[in-house]
Amino acid sequence: QVQLVESGGGLVQPGGSLRLSCVASGSIFSISAMAWYRQIPGKLRQLVAAAHDGGRIHYGDSVKGRVTISRNKNNHTVVVQIDNLKPDDTAVYYCNADVMADGDNMFRYVWGQGIQVTVSS
Repeated sequence: QVQLVESGGGLVQPGGSLRLSCVASGSIFSISAMAWYRQIPGKLRQLVAAAHDGGRIHYGDSVKGRVTISRNKNNHTVVVQIDNLKPDDTAVYYCNADVMADGDNMFRYVWGQGIQVTVSS
């Protein structure tokens, strides 16, 4: 069993910055990528940022230019920072990892429980 634990959400003023952290734990053999997504009520879950093995990074269009992701493969953590926050960034943010568990033979997506971020004055 692999779990993702997220931290760092909350209330932020417009124009401020936010750092979200996620750590994976459990019976992990390998993680090929870690990412952050977000979901606004009534809309599809969308990519915020993803960090893949080999250094490949992808940023979502809605946050491009305002977001930075960093991943530590050794301790199974990923951190995303979003700057110049806007009310439209209000959403539930989810950590995601592409994980091969001990004893498994394929990578599977694992999701965190989600963390609320509210951008408001």
